[in-house]
Amino acid sequence: MISRLTSLFFFTLLLPLSTSAEAKPIDFAHDVVPILQKHCVECHGGREAKGSFSLNTRALWVESGFVDTDDVAASHIIDLVTSDDPESQMPPKGKARVSDQEVAILKQWISEDLPWEAGFSFGVQSYEPPLKPRRPTIPAADGNRSHPIDRLIDQHLAEYGLPRPGLIDDATFLRRVHLDLVGLLPTPEELQKFLADQSPDKRTHKIRELLADDTAYADHWLSFFNDLLRNDYSGTGFITGGRKQVSSWLYESLLYNKPFDQMARELIAPSSDASRGFIDGIKWRGNVSAGQTVEIQFAQSLGQAFLGINLKCASCHDSFIDRWTLEESYGLAAIYSQRELEIHRCDKPIGKTAKAGWFFPELGQIDPLASREVRLQQLAGLMAHPENGRFTRTIANRFWHRLMGRGIVHPLDAMQSKPWNEDLLDFLAISLRDQNYDLKQLLELIATSESYQSQVEIIEGPQSGDYVFRGPRSRRLTAEQFLDSVWQITGSAPDKFDAPVFRTKVSAEQKTDLKLKAEWIWGDSAKGVPPANETIVVRTIIDLRAAVKRGGAVLTCDNSHVLFINRREVDKGDDWTKVRTLPLHTLLKPGKNDITAIVTNGGATPNPAGFFFDARLQLENGETVSLSSDATWEWNPNAPTTREGRLGGIKGTWKPVTIVEPNKSWTGAVNAQATALLAVAADGKSLMVRASLLKNTALMKSLGRPMREQIVSMRPTQLTTLEAIDLSNEASLARAFETGARHLIAQSDGDAKRLTRELFLFALSREPTSNETQIISDMLGEKPEPSKVEDLLWSICMLPEFFLIR
Repeated sequence: MISRLTSLFFFTLLLPLSTSAEAKPIDFAHDVVPILQKHCVECHGGREAKGSFSLNTRALWVESGFVDTDDVAASHIIDLVTSDDPESQMPPKGKARVSDQEVAILKQWISEDLPWEAGFSFGVQSYEPPLKPRRPTIPAADGNRSHPIDRLIDQHLAEYGLPRPGLIDDATFLRRVHLDLVGLLPTPEELQKFLADQSPDKRTHKIRELLADDTAYADHWLSFFNDLLRNDYSGTGFITGGRKQVSSWLYESLLYNKPFDQMARELIAPSSDASRGFIDGIKWRGNVSAGQTVEIQFAQSLGQAFLGINLKCASCHDSFIDRWTLEESYGLAAIYSQRELEIHRCDKPIGKTAKAGWFFPELGQIDPLASREVRLQQLAGLMAHPENGRFTRTIANRFWHRLMGRGIVHPLDAMQSKPWNEDLLDFLAISLRDQNYDLKQLLELIATSESYQSQVEIIEGPQSGDYVFRGPRSRRLTAEQFLDSVWQITGSAPDKFDAPVFRTKVSAEQKTDLKLKAEWIWGDSAKGVPPANETIVVRTIIDLRAAVKRGGAVLTCDNSHVLFINRREVDKGDDWTKVRTLPLHTLLKPGKNDITAIVTNGGATPNPAGFFFDARLQLENGETVSLSSDATWEWNPNAPTTREGRLGGIKGTWKPVTIVEPNKSWTGAVNAQATALLAVAADGKSLMVRASLLKNTALMKSLGRPMREQIVSMRPTQLTTLEAIDLSNEASLARAFETGARHLIAQSDGDAKRLTRELFLFALSREPTSNETQIISDMLGEKPEPSKVEDLLWSICMLPEFFLIR
């Protein structure tokens, strides 16, 4: 329970944020536009203006006299849509009426002063984004600003007669860049060291230092790409086998800074199951509408993730909001489809079959007669083609939004719209291509500019009209950033994570120190030469005395395998030359665990066959466990049936396996890969568990983390009532602050002023003011009690100053 004094302190400091929790603000693009499209645009949008009323822009609404933002009930538009008079009602008689729920949305929209997306219009769009990359001319430097982004921004500001926004101080910069690049707060020690550094290039050095922290970078940007690729560790489809993660592939891609064009190619035309989950989407159970099939999901996902094109509208009918057609959407879907794909308009077949095709034939085209694998490879090449400027502009725009608070094209999935600065977007995009699609280089390019390091724009009231850059915009912490920051301060991060990933790179020393223990195994046929196409089952049972804290396995099989742990499918492979890795901390449990592999020999004639499995585990009790394929394993000739990723019953007698003498090819493949990969799996480096690695929770959902059943490129920016409630009393937060109170008291030796100073430096990257110090000292007393320090933690972590990146 928060004390009265702390409550007063909490209320006083939190007041600027409290009013936004009353009701969910109107989302113009998602709440209002569909209503107007459905009921009004046909007669009053585009080139139509029946009754001399056009609703194309906000200005036209205001000038029409149809709305009264001071008195919603007096708005003529509300009278029209609620009228029962067939002579005056809108829409006119014979057309669908506006529902009560839709009327309520229109009333709220009017009451909130008609919020409108800058640059949006229902009018006929004449702008067509260029397809190919463009290298803009960088203006001459103005004064001492040599950075190309700053020179482009200076030109923009000069066009509007606006001054440059001032630069932020070092402490504000450090907090901003830490949260933006790696999602963590700078520690008090890092802050003090940075402030004491007198080097003129210390900001650039810090940016590069943060981007070089591969694990912190991967942990943070994992959330961004999970949202973009609708990837998660639990949720719809996983239990039924209708959805597959790309988590291991994605994390490794970020950890090793894989070029973005290569990431796109591997997602669109997967060479293994590791990245296949993206294009396979979610196989919903039961009957689904035409717009929910995996083929249409494929088209929608590729269009949105890589091109910033929202094809949901054009998957049902020709788009209302841009130029994409139903046939184009189905053409993209047909590239993925393994069956004839009949086009449906508004869920009704039109008697026409889709032909595989690509939006931009100037770059090349898809062969509709080729196999699906070839079609996907062709599409991957076209999407990541060096001359596909739309591909690079889209990701550059997303990263600008992430660091600056607003896209150059906004909303982000409206890339058919005109940017507020075409030269700036084209420069970022061509720079990404010049740097071989290195995303870290793109982040460094933006973060090293004075434009990024400027004071945030002060926004007052609803925004309308064309956007003009006046500085970065404040951004709220994501759910993951908020929890990571709380865990940093309180030392209360969880001990285990859910993502099936390895978080570290392997060092040369680790490769040298670790020795493989596994042997190649097979059934009795390996005493001679196993027959072609023989399928057998091998297994072992391991009894663990505690839960697995970290660890993983390497495995391969000549020719193919399907691995089950506790009767659930967890891995499969059909290329024995590529050693596979498998995180085990989420798959094994305390007690007995059944590890079974269905293994198959290939070929047309008898040939060598073998299965190889080597694992290292660290248990919660501190014990280290090795688990390797050896003579203790058993085999059975009766391969069972499997259903939805579950292992069926296995009949017959189990016998000891045969140890197989490895040939040179096997030894070469294992020696080249397995030691290094197992060293990563066995790495015991202590790293704070990050929220991005955890399954979604009720708290994270209320803080804005999506369910990821759909692609989400922009999370909510407003505080909701549910969020406000959770932030005031949620149980896991209470436990974190309870732990943190004891931690802070011990760390400060019970000194209230020292405790206050350390807390402010960590949470807010600044010293407390004398007034704040006095208020807190009066609250804590001479000897701080844990309950009072808990109250203080609640208060500080609810401040807008804590909750915002400024």
